[in-house]
Amino acid sequence: MNVVVLVLALAQHPQDTIELKPVVVTATRAAVPAALVPAATTVLRGADLEAHGVRTVAQALQLVPGAHIVETGSYGGQTSLFMRGGENDYVKVLVDGVPLNQPGGGLNLAHLTTDNVDRIEIVRGPASVLYGSDAVTGVVQIFTRAGTGAVRIGGDVRAGTYASTQFGADLEGGTSAAAYSVRVSRFGSDGLYPVNNEYRNSVVSGRLRLRPDARTEAALSYRYGDNLYHFPTNSQGQPADSNQRMAERGPLASLFLRRALGAIELTAQGTWREARQLSNDEPDSPGEDGTFWSNDYVRRAGAGLMLTWRPSPGATALSAGVDYEDERQRGRSEFSASFGTFPDSIDVQRWTTGYYAQAVVDVAPVAITAGARLDDNSQFETHGTYRVGVVFKPAGAARLHASIGTGFKEPTFFENFARGFVTGNPDLQPERSTSWEAGVERSLASGRLTLGATFFDQRFRDLIDFTGTSYLNVPGANSRGVELDADAILTPAFAMALRYTYLHTNVSAAGIDSSADALFVPGKPLLRRPAHSLVPELGMQLGGRTRLIAGARWVGKRDDRDFGQPPGSQRVTLDPYTHVNIAAQYTVSRFELTGKIENLFDDLSPEITGFRPRGRTILLGGRFSTGL
Repeated sequence: MNVVVLVLALAQHPQDTIELKPVVVTATRAAVPAALVPAATTVLRGADLEAHGVRTVAQALQLVPGAHIVETGSYGGQTSLFMRGGENDYVKVLVDGVPLNQPGGGLNLAHLTTDNVDRIEIVRGPASVLYGSDAVTGVVQIFTRAGTGAVRIGGDVRAGTYASTQFGADLEGGTSAAAYSVRVSRFGSDGLYPVNNEYRNSVVSGRLRLRPDARTEAALSYRYGDNLYHFPTNSQGQPADSNQRMAERGPLASLFLRRALGAIELTAQGTWREARQLSNDEPDSPGEDGTFWSNDYVRRAGAGLMLTWRPSPGATALSAGVDYEDERQRGRSEFSASFGTFPDSIDVQRWTTGYYAQAVVDVAPVAITAGARLDDNSQFETHGTYRVGVVFKPAGAARLHASIGTGFKEPTFFENFARGFVTGNPDLQPERSTSWEAGVERSLASGRLTLGATFFDQRFRDLIDFTGTSYLNVPGANSRGVELDADAILTPAFAMALRYTYLHTNVSAAGIDSSADALFVPGKPLLRRPAHSLVPELGMQLGGRTRLIAGARWVGKRDDRDFGQPPGSQRVTLDPYTHVNIAAQYTVSRFELTGKIENLFDDLSPEITGFRPRGRTILLGGRFSTGL
């Protein structure tokens, strides 16, 4: 693999690897050629992410048009994804089909690493028609690698700024009939602050795939994460606590089965995800009054069955399926002080059955995708979604696509079932969206230059707002924008890429709080969504041993709330920031020396009001691999 492939694999359009006739799964749930997909889709390959020195999925998503990552600074701190202006719980994130989101969509991406990743497929736009709740503005699916060829073992070690260390070991191999991979890794850091900012994250991942014949496939995936995060900051980002900490640990597992019977393909999948979440805040000193702890168990378990009929060897596919998911949470918490002890507990359950159908019809030069879904939820009863798209491929190397669809997100358990000072609302309706997009892709100079542009328009309704003691649905907001990307192969050893996103958001009606500093202010943009973002990259192959990738991420102005201003919060505008990153690899026999510098010029402009960002960060190390 050369550096040209490393850079071009980041592009959203299928012409990047057109010679390989790529197939994607996430956009349609049935494998179809990427050229027939009407939604904007990006595929990031695991090997390319390694070349970029990318350790987490959040870092990988910074390379995707329309995706904006916001971090509280420290390793392990809250890391949120805003896709196309939607809320930070509007994207469904899957690992081999297993949802990682909390019930109601919430997710901290800080702990999701790229260990053992084969590829990441990102679909932008509503996908609830196939994935149900949470897929309002997109879906991100991580596929675990299954090994190939002779048995190989490998290991890596890295160390750098903020007393960061990373260790890993892996084993993989396989044939056409059976393939496997296993990896164990651990990352740790002392963090940004001198006291109480340690972070550690341990991950075990593996995949076993069996293909006894061309018509049958079975795959078992497993991943276990264990992280501990110490954080000294309060809600304003100020260091105020010397022993506040939280931890989360638990497994996920996926069993996938496929059997082809002539023109009919039957697939079944079972998924399991559980997390034990611990939080503890003891008094900082003998004179401090008050301690808090909580212990929660959260589980999402599901099963699905899909039938796909391909009437001819072409790309046409007619699918229908049913999904069932059970969500549960139970736990206890307690706040204790001299004026009293206030215990609380939760033990709740929700379940959903979803029925869907989809047709992908290829009648060259036009391909049409149409689908509908009905979800029956134990809390809000039924909700329907749809999506229709068309792709037009005229003569030449151009591709036009357009689609329209809807998405929804169920309330969180807390919004439905909270007790005490805050009371949940069991009658909340799901948040919903209606979106459309249109785009064009063009390949020039015999594929050495590819250009793409996508316009999107989204309307969000029934957003859930906090009244001060409970929750209500309120009118919504709008977002629209343009995603541009370009890739150029200048020489066999030198390539460049450019991603630009323009985003315009505005609130259509006030929420519960109608003040000028509220969360939803009519006519004002949604918080933490930049109007402009730009990601350029250069890739070079220097001789036969050295690869170098230099990139930048420029993020423009965006609104936020400063909770450190009396009496409660003040709406502010944050300045733009630029992070320049450089990654390098040098290969010697079975050894590979690696280095990465993030935020080269030490831009300390905050991403979130009050929270310190990471400054210049250096991580150096090496990796070896050998056959057995």
